[in-house]
Amino acid sequence: MNMLDNHVHTTFSRDGKDSMEKVIKKAMDMGVAHLTFTDHMEYNTDKFSIDFEKYCKTIEEFQWKYKNYINLYKGIEVGYQNHLEDEINNIINKYAFDFVLCSTHIVDKINVPDPKFFEGYSKEEAYRKYFTSILETVREFKNFDTYGHLDYIVRYGNYENNKVIYNDYKDVLDTLLKTIIESGKGIEINTSGIRYNLEAMHPNQNILQRYKELGGEIITVGSDSHQAKDLCKDFYKAYDMLEFLDYRYVCMFKERTPVYISIEKTREGTVA
Repeated sequence: MNMLDNHVHTTFSRDGKDSMEKVIKKAMDMGVAHLTFTDHMEYNTDKFSIDFEKYCKTIEEFQWKYKNYINLYKGIEVGYQNHLEDEINNIINKYAFDFVLCSTHIVDKINVPDPKFFEGYSKEEAYRKYFTSILETVREFKNFDTYGHLDYIVRYGNYENNKVIYNDYKDVLDTLLKTIIESGKGIEINTSGIRYNLEAMHPNQNILQRYKELGGEIITVGSDSHQAKDLCKDFYKAYDMLEFLDYRYVCMFKERTPVYISIEKTREGTVA
């Protein structure tokens, strides 16, 4: 069985609910073969949000302890901000991460979940501001493997309909996806949108379809779980969508190198 989850948080993240060992034991109970920890690397006022030495050492200890039962990988979710590029690169290069997931949670030093991010903007203007910031990131920052929850902004807009209509942002989204592909990077399908009652995963089907049409092949699947019970949550829906869009493989990363696994093999054992 090749069940995997490439986006997992523990109490090393401020918003994580369960310890790393609790998450590992839950994963083993579920039959997960490959688990990648991606705790948050966010910059909060004057320092990064994680103790990297302790984080990496803990993963390495559990890799040894559970080596006969599950494959554990050392990842990080980088909350990118352009004024921190040098510091972020130095940290990534210092530690032997298997996987670097890049995400945008803050734009112009304003948290996207903060209502202030949307003040004075129409929905189209706010969304364009968000997508443009990601485009700027992937043009200047190359030290990542896949980009996380590309339409994360839909969680927080206070609009009658928060959905991203692809054609409304086609120019910037096409350029963004082409830049990711040309850089040899990938995107993730993040199932947490279902848990947030958004009626869609991140990104939505139209973005996933366009990524495939443009030649995108690297795609990871992540639950974005912050508690053990959400591991691999709704993955069967993700695989159904990917197969409908004619994807045949998903990726995991080992030593920053993509490993392709057939959807048929990795979906075995997935649950609702």
